[in-house]
Amino acid sequence: MRVSEFWRLMDDEFSPGYSRVLARELVLGGVGGTTAEHALKAGFEPRDVWIAVCEVQDVPPERRLGKDLPGNK
Repeated sequence: MRVSEFWRLMDDEFSPGYSRVLARELVLGGVGGTTAEHALKAGFEPRDVWIAVCEVQDVPPERRLGKDLPGNK
């Protein structure tokens, strides 16, 4: 997963404005007890950061792959 895909998933799940707040403020145990923003800057894999966000925010497994995009089947 690329960082751009991480942000697409965050925006789809939480909205563009709130996703930035979560990334900046929410502490994630799954990536060393830091925020998503810091974890990405520190070199954590975006997929690992996304999974950590999903776990803390109780995102159901069926929504963790994001919304279907036109042309993707």
